Amino acid sequence: MPRILVVKTSSLGDVVHNCPAVVDIARHVPGAVIDWVVEESFAEVVAMHRAVRRVIPVAVRRWRGGLLSPGTWAEFGKFRAALGSERYDFVVDSQGLVKSALVSVLARGPKHGFDRLSAREPFAARFYGTRHAVAVGLHAVERSRRLAAATLGYALDDACDYGLNPAAPVPLVVPLPFALLLTMSSRDDKLWAEEHWRALGVALAGRRIQCLLPWGTEEERRRCVRIAEAIGGALVPHRMSLTELASLARKARFVVAVDTGLAHLAAAVQVPVVGLYCGSDPALTGLYGGKWVRNLGNAGKPPAVAEVLAALEPLL
Repeated sequence: MPRILVVKTSSLGDVVHNCPAVVDIARHVPGAVIDWVVEESFAEVVAMHRAVRRVIPVAVRRWRGGLLSPGTWAEFGKFRAALGSERYDFVVDSQGLVKSALVSVLARGPKHGFDRLSAREPFAARFYGTRHAVAVGLHAVERSRRLAAATLGYALDDACDYGLNPAAPVPLVVPLPFALLLTMSSRDDKLWAEEHWRALGVALAGRRIQCLLPWGTEEERRRCVRIAEAIGGALVPHRMSLTELASLARKARFVVAVDTGLAHLAAAVQVPVVGLYCGSDPALTGLYGGKWVRNLGNAGKPPAVAEVLAALEPLL
């Protein structure tokens, strides 16, 4: 049984984009045993993947803030022991960053990754024993899939299956049909104007679709409350885990979301999703595959409310 370690640590959208490559490996490599190194914040997502045997959490983001702390080094020692507990036939770094390459170096087994012209950070290629050329103009999902195929020597097919199966119960009871409105992003330039969300929500409520507005931070909660107050029957639920959000999303009629990892997670669990792009170009990292997805807008060109409603019309 070939043992394969996948290194894709962050961020949420990148982790989701790597999921189809892991499905491909399981499909094309009989008996493959697949482990995955991922940032602790996103370990829940990898734990949902049906083809992953072991999730190995890493905390690079948190450790960077406490390099002088004995606790940090104790945690790092435990991580290194977990990573080195077995030898792998293939170690695949599909992130292509120096930080992910350094993580892969700690694992036992031959290292594979992007070549210098393909990696997001060219210096990362120095750490791989075998380097693979993958076109940089492809969507992130396809880049990960092609790297895995080149590493393990199989031909790709057209199927794009994310392999995620959230096992958590739906965290609240909501009358059907409902829509999830994912209004939050870590970057202000990716946000869609609050007045647009309010107008969209009012239009959906007029179609008897209840709107739910999840949140992650206190600032996001306040924003959701402001938007919900203008929408009849809109609900701002309690703060939920990634697994709970994925379970809730599966029950939604559809999801409307700005450019956020949660939008990709919703698409990965086979929910119709409309992505709103205001500060980024969806060509390389937009919503991809899934049951039904639409990418609207572009950097500096946010979509109009009417455009979003027109895209949603088949689902209303």
